Amino acid sequence: MPSPSTELVPATPTRGRIPIARMRPLYHYGEVEQKLARLPPKEHESLRTTYERMLEKGPERFQVKPAGLPAMEHLYDELPNFQDVLDDIRRQLALCSDSRDALEITPMLLLGPPGVGKTHFAREVAQLLGTGMGFVSMSALTAGWVLSGANAQWKGARPGKVFETLVDGQYANPVMVVDEIDKARGEHAYDPLGALYSLLEHDTAGAFIDEFAEVPVDASQVIWVATANDERSIPEPILNRMNVFEVQAPDRDAARTIALRLYQRIRGSHDWGQRFAAEPSDEVLERLAEIAPREMRRAWMTAFGNAKLDGRDHVAPRDLPGAGGRRTAMGFMQ
Repeated sequence: MPSPSTELVPATPTRGRIPIARMRPLYHYGEVEQKLARLPPKEHESLRTTYERMLEKGPERFQVKPAGLPAMEHLYDELPNFQDVLDDIRRQLALCSDSRDALEITPMLLLGPPGVGKTHFAREVAQLLGTGMGFVSMSALTAGWVLSGANAQWKGARPGKVFETLVDGQYANPVMVVDEIDKARGEHAYDPLGALYSLLEHDTAGAFIDEFAEVPVDASQVIWVATANDERSIPEPILNRMNVFEVQAPDRDAARTIALRLYQRIRGSHDWGQRFAAEPSDEVLERLAEIAPREMRRAWMTAFGNAKLDGRDHVAPRDLPGAGGRRTAMGFMQ
């Protein structure tokens, strides 16, 4: 069985506000003890290790939310084609910002063409909320157990992504990104999206049972962000459980803004960046506006490197790679 990668992003202060955290139990310690005690000696070592890890880490995890309504202006500037999604998140944050209620975000599906920044947006949401992030790319996986785990009787079985992100992580309410959900493929009777029918419902997610560990885990606080290029292959019951946002490619002005913000971010985060001009030329920005947002960072890094090799303190159009980040026969376009 393929082994999905696990990514856990630590919580960070959100633009001047320290996240509020309280502890939330995700499973019952006694149930795990009972499961461990019932295992036959010298059998199911992987399952035994899982139970021992659960007992060692304990059931409580941080449940975090921003302290008040976080500053989001930078996201509106950096991600202008996500305004509708940001507006929706802002409304939901406002409801819990001055109360004792937990953070509650309706599952969302970001629907749009490749390269418009959907996955990057999901990462920014995790940073904004001050929680962790689990990530699984459905296009690279075929097993139905990737989210819900495989029965321990199967060779090479292991827990699913939801269990791993909650039990191995620090947070009770991580952002869980299901990337390219429309490309999920099943093997035989296994449905890669089958677990989502219960996980996307708050009530049933509160006692989610991973097929490997077979211990109820509280996944009701998970914040779901799915991305897709085409909704036609996504089952209707899943679409009905999510807020669907159609994300368009940014227009030229928005693309220039994204390129400029990215230039400033790269320049400001590197010591060598201070040797370059504070802003790129209009001609360079126009060239960058022609490519997809996810290609822009690679293009800027290539351009910075070429300018440095040429002994200049500014990026010129000839420093940029070919249109769309593609290679050309002669290297970089002149």
